[in-house]
Amino acid sequence: MTSHKALDVLAFGAHPDDVELSAGGTLIKAGLQGKRTGIIDMTRGELGTRGSAELRAIESAAAAKVLGLSIRENLNLKDGLPENEEKVIMAVIGAIRRHRPRTVLANALFDRHTDHGRAAEFVHRACFLAGLARIETHDLDGTPQAAHRPNQVLHYIQDRFREPSIVMDISGMEEAKYAAIACYSSQFFVPGADPSVSAAVPSASELATPISTPEFMAVVRGRDITMGRLIGVNSGEGFETQSPVGFSDMSAFV
Repeated sequence: MTSHKALDVLAFGAHPDDVELSAGGTLIKAGLQGKRTGIIDMTRGELGTRGSAELRAIESAAAAKVLGLSIRENLNLKDGLPENEEKVIMAVIGAIRRHRPRTVLANALFDRHTDHGRAAEFVHRACFLAGLARIETHDLDGTPQAAHRPNQVLHYIQDRFREPSIVMDISGMEEAKYAAIACYSSQFFVPGADPSVSAAVPSASELATPISTPEFMAVVRGRDITMGRLIGVNSGEGFETQSPVGFSDMSAFV
Protein backbone atom coordinates (compact mmCIF):
# COMPACT_ATOMS: atom_id res chain seq x y z
CA MET A 1 0.00 0.00 0.00
CA THR A 2 1.28 3.49 -0.81
CA SER A 3 -0.15 6.92 -0.19
CA HIS A 4 0.38 10.38 -1.64
CA LYS A 5 -2.11 12.05 0.70
CA ALA A 6 -1.48 13.04 4.29
CA LEU A 7 -2.84 10.67 6.93
CA ASP A 8 -5.01 11.75 9.82
CA VAL A 9 -3.79 8.94 12.09
CA LEU A 10 -0.59 6.90 11.72
CA ALA A 11 0.05 4.07 14.19
CA PHE A 12 3.49 2.58 14.76
CA GLY A 13 4.02 -0.88 16.20
CA ALA A 14 7.25 -2.63 17.16
CA HIS A 15 5.74 -5.84 15.75
CA PRO A 16 2.89 -6.77 13.41
CA ASP A 17 -0.24 -7.19 15.62
CA ASP A 18 0.80 -4.63 18.31
CA VAL A 19 -1.54 -2.00 16.91
CA GLU A 20 -4.46 -4.37 16.32
CA LEU A 21 -4.43 -5.53 19.93
CA SER A 22 -4.34 -2.10 21.54
CA ALA A 23 -5.61 0.49 19.03
CA GLY A 24 -7.48 -1.50 16.39
CA GLY A 25 -10.87 -0.20 17.46
CA THR A 26 -9.61 3.40 17.37
CA LEU A 27 -8.37 3.01 13.79
CA ILE A 28 -11.59 1.33 12.65
CA LYS A 29 -13.68 4.11 14.18
CA ALA A 30 -11.49 6.82 12.64
CA GLY A 31 -11.84 5.20 9.23
CA LEU A 32 -15.62 5.05 9.52
CA GLN A 33 -15.55 8.76 10.35
CA GLY A 34 -13.80 9.45 7.05
CA LYS A 35 -10.26 9.74 8.43
CA ARG A 36 -7.24 8.40 6.55
CA THR A 37 -5.42 5.86 8.69
CA GLY A 38 -2.28 3.76 8.43
CA ILE A 39 0.10 1.44 10.27
CA ILE A 40 3.89 1.29 10.15
CA ASP A 41 5.23 -2.01 11.51
CA MET A 42 8.81 -1.38 12.60
CA THR A 43 9.97 -5.01 12.41
CA ARG A 44 8.75 -8.23 10.82
CA GLY A 45 8.45 -9.97 14.20
CA GLU A 46 10.96 -12.62 13.15
CA LEU A 47 11.99 -13.41 16.74
CA GLY A 48 8.47 -14.51 17.66
CA THR A 49 8.16 -18.03 19.09
CA ARG A 50 5.38 -18.96 16.67
CA GLY A 51 4.89 -18.45 12.96
CA SER A 52 7.43 -16.72 10.71
CA ALA A 53 8.13 -13.27 9.31
CA GLU A 54 6.68 -14.35 5.97
CA LEU A 55 3.47 -15.67 7.53
CA ARG A 56 3.06 -12.57 9.69
CA ALA A 57 3.38 -10.39 6.58
CA ILE A 58 0.42 -12.26 5.06
CA GLU A 59 -1.53 -11.95 8.30
CA SER A 60 -0.81 -8.21 8.64
CA ALA A 61 -2.00 -7.58 5.07
CA ALA A 62 -5.26 -9.37 5.85
CA ALA A 63 -5.68 -7.38 9.07
CA ALA A 64 -5.09 -4.11 7.17
CA LYS A 65 -8.16 -4.84 5.03
CA VAL A 66 -10.29 -5.49 8.10
CA LEU A 67 -9.09 -2.25 9.70
CA GLY A 68 -9.81 -0.27 6.51
CA LEU A 69 -6.31 1.25 6.36
CA SER A 70 -5.15 3.61 3.65
CA ILE A 71 -1.55 2.39 3.98
CA ARG A 72 0.46 -0.28 5.77
CA GLU A 73 4.24 -0.51 5.56
CA ASN A 74 7.07 -2.36 7.29
CA LEU A 75 10.38 -0.62 8.03
CA ASN A 76 12.18 -4.00 8.07
CA LEU A 77 14.21 -3.13 11.14
CA LYS A 78 15.61 -6.06 13.12
CA ASP A 79 13.23 -7.57 15.67
CA GLY A 80 14.55 -6.78 19.13
CA LEU A 81 15.60 -3.37 17.75
CA PRO A 82 19.34 -4.09 18.24
CA GLU A 83 20.32 -1.64 15.50
CA ASN A 84 21.85 1.73 16.31
CA GLU A 85 19.47 4.45 17.43
CA GLU A 86 20.21 6.75 14.50
CA LYS A 87 19.18 4.13 11.95
CA VAL A 88 15.90 3.42 13.75
CA ILE A 89 15.00 7.07 14.33
CA MET A 90 15.89 8.12 10.78
CA ALA A 91 13.68 5.34 9.41
CA VAL A 92 10.78 6.55 11.56
CA ILE A 93 11.38 10.19 10.60
CA GLY A 94 11.24 9.18 6.93
CA ALA A 95 7.89 7.44 7.46
CA ILE A 96 6.46 10.42 9.35
CA ARG A 97 7.50 12.84 6.63
CA ARG A 98 6.25 10.52 3.91
CA HIS A 99 2.73 10.28 5.33
CA ARG A 100 2.53 13.59 7.28
CA PRO A 101 0.06 12.42 9.96
CA ARG A 102 -1.79 14.78 12.26
CA THR A 103 -1.78 12.22 15.08
CA VAL A 104 0.69 9.41 15.76
CA LEU A 105 -0.08 6.34 17.87
CA ALA A 106 2.89 4.52 19.38
CA ASN A 107 3.69 1.55 21.62
CA ALA A 108 3.25 1.61 25.38
CA LEU A 109 5.78 3.64 27.35
CA PHE A 110 6.41 0.64 29.63
CA ASP A 111 5.36 -2.96 29.03
CA ARG A 112 6.17 -6.64 29.56
CA HIS A 113 7.89 -6.86 26.16
CA THR A 114 10.99 -4.66 26.27
CA ASP A 115 10.70 -3.82 22.55
CA HIS A 116 7.48 -1.92 23.24
CA GLY A 117 8.99 0.67 25.57
CA ARG A 118 12.02 1.12 23.30
CA ALA A 119 9.84 1.57 20.23
CA ALA A 120 7.70 4.08 22.14
CA GLU A 121 10.74 6.22 22.91
CA PHE A 122 12.11 5.98 19.35
CA VAL A 123 8.79 7.09 17.85
CA HIS A 124 8.28 9.89 20.36
CA ARG A 125 11.75 11.29 19.64
CA ALA A 126 11.33 10.88 15.88
CA CYS A 127 8.05 12.80 15.91
CA PHE A 128 9.85 15.82 17.37
CA LEU A 129 12.95 15.49 15.20
CA ALA A 130 10.87 15.10 12.02
CA GLY A 131 9.94 18.77 12.45
CA LEU A 132 13.56 19.96 12.26
CA ALA A 133 14.30 21.12 8.71
CA ARG A 134 18.06 20.65 9.08
CA ILE A 135 17.63 16.89 9.42
CA GLU A 136 17.70 15.74 5.81
CA THR A 137 15.76 12.70 4.61
CA HIS A 138 14.64 11.48 1.21
CA ASP A 139 11.53 9.76 -0.03
CA LEU A 140 11.63 6.29 -1.52
CA ASP A 141 12.22 7.76 -5.00
CA GLY A 142 15.06 10.00 -3.78
CA THR A 143 13.01 13.18 -3.50
CA PRO A 144 14.00 15.37 -0.50
CA GLN A 145 11.35 15.30 2.21
CA ALA A 146 9.91 18.38 3.89
CA ALA A 147 9.95 18.67 7.68
CA HIS A 148 6.73 17.66 9.43
CA ARG A 149 5.82 17.34 13.10
CA PRO A 150 2.58 15.58 14.13
CA ASN A 151 0.19 17.52 16.36
CA GLN A 152 0.02 14.75 18.96
CA VAL A 153 1.66 11.47 19.98
CA LEU A 154 -0.52 9.02 21.90
CA HIS A 155 0.90 5.84 23.44
CA TYR A 156 -1.54 2.94 23.44
CA ILE A 157 -1.72 0.70 26.49
CA GLN A 158 -0.64 -2.92 25.96
CA ASP A 159 0.00 -5.86 28.29
CA ARG A 160 0.74 -3.95 31.51
CA PHE A 161 -2.06 -1.83 32.91
CA ARG A 162 -1.31 1.89 32.73
CA GLU A 163 -3.51 4.74 33.90
CA PRO A 164 -4.80 6.27 30.64
CA SER A 165 -4.64 9.98 29.87
CA ILE A 166 -7.29 9.54 27.19
CA VAL A 167 -9.83 6.78 26.51
CA MET A 168 -11.35 6.33 23.06
CA ASP A 169 -14.90 4.96 23.02
CA ILE A 170 -14.81 1.96 20.67
CA SER A 171 -18.31 0.69 21.44
CA GLY A 172 -19.66 -1.03 18.34
CA MET A 173 -16.15 -1.54 16.92
CA GLU A 174 -15.32 -4.54 19.08
CA GLU A 175 -16.12 -7.39 16.71
CA ALA A 176 -14.29 -5.76 13.80
CA LYS A 177 -11.28 -5.22 16.07
CA TYR A 178 -11.32 -8.86 17.17
CA ALA A 179 -11.67 -9.97 13.55
CA ALA A 180 -8.48 -8.03 12.72
CA ILE A 181 -6.68 -9.71 15.63
CA ALA A 182 -7.96 -13.11 14.45
CA CYS A 183 -6.08 -12.61 11.17
CA TYR A 184 -2.96 -13.52 13.19
CA SER A 185 -3.91 -17.13 13.71
CA SER A 186 -0.24 -18.10 14.06
CA GLN A 187 -0.02 -15.95 17.19
CA PHE A 188 -3.43 -16.09 18.87
CA PHE A 189 -6.05 -18.71 19.64
CA VAL A 190 -8.55 -18.57 16.78
CA PRO A 191 -11.19 -21.34 16.91
CA GLY A 192 -11.60 -23.01 13.52
CA ALA A 193 -8.35 -21.65 12.06
CA ASP A 194 -6.17 -23.77 9.76
CA PRO A 195 -4.41 -26.22 12.12
CA SER A 196 -1.17 -25.90 10.14
CA VAL A 197 -0.80 -22.26 11.20
CA SER A 198 -3.07 -21.96 14.23
CA ALA A 199 -1.84 -21.12 17.71
CA ALA A 200 -4.80 -23.19 18.87
CA VAL A 201 -2.84 -26.32 17.88
CA PRO A 202 0.72 -26.02 19.26
CA SER A 203 3.19 -28.22 17.39
CA ALA A 204 6.32 -29.84 18.71
CA SER A 205 8.44 -27.17 17.00
CA GLU A 206 6.26 -24.22 18.04
CA LEU A 207 5.65 -23.97 21.74
CA ALA A 208 2.59 -22.47 23.33
CA THR A 209 3.08 -18.87 24.43
CA PRO A 210 1.30 -16.54 26.87
CA ILE A 211 -0.62 -15.02 23.93
CA SER A 212 -1.57 -18.26 22.17
CA THR A 213 -4.10 -19.41 24.79
CA PRO A 214 -7.89 -18.82 24.81
CA GLU A 215 -7.44 -16.93 28.07
CA PHE A 216 -5.35 -14.23 26.39
CA MET A 217 -8.18 -13.06 24.18
CA ALA A 218 -10.39 -12.94 27.25
CA VAL A 219 -7.82 -10.58 28.75
CA VAL A 220 -7.94 -8.36 25.64
CA ARG A 221 -11.72 -8.18 25.77
CA GLY A 222 -11.64 -7.56 29.52
CA ARG A 223 -9.18 -4.69 29.08
CA ASP A 224 -11.46 -3.06 26.51
CA ILE A 225 -14.38 -3.36 28.90
CA THR A 226 -12.29 -1.96 31.76
CA MET A 227 -11.16 1.05 29.72
CA GLY A 228 -14.72 1.65 28.57
CA ARG A 229 -15.99 1.55 32.15
CA LEU A 230 -13.64 4.42 33.04
CA ILE A 231 -15.65 6.72 30.77
CA GLY A 232 -19.06 5.08 31.14
CA VAL A 233 -19.24 3.20 27.81
CA ASN A 234 -19.21 -0.46 26.78
CA SER A 235 -15.66 -0.63 25.41
CA GLY A 236 -12.65 1.63 25.15
CA GLU A 237 -8.96 1.84 24.30
CA GLY A 238 -6.64 3.78 26.58
CA PHE A 239 -3.75 6.05 25.64
CA GLU A 240 -1.05 7.92 27.53
CA THR A 241 0.51 11.23 26.51
CA GLN A 242 3.84 12.83 27.36
CA SER A 243 2.56 16.31 26.55
CA PRO A 244 -0.77 18.10 27.09
CA VAL A 245 -3.65 17.56 24.70
CA GLY A 246 -5.18 20.86 23.56
CA PHE A 247 -8.84 21.64 22.91
CA SER A 248 -10.18 24.61 20.97
CA ASP A 249 -13.73 24.46 22.37
CA MET A 250 -15.88 22.64 24.91
CA SER A 251 -17.65 20.34 22.44
CA ALA A 252 -15.67 17.36 23.71
CA PHE A 253 -17.05 17.89 27.22
CA VAL A 254 -20.61 19.18 26.85
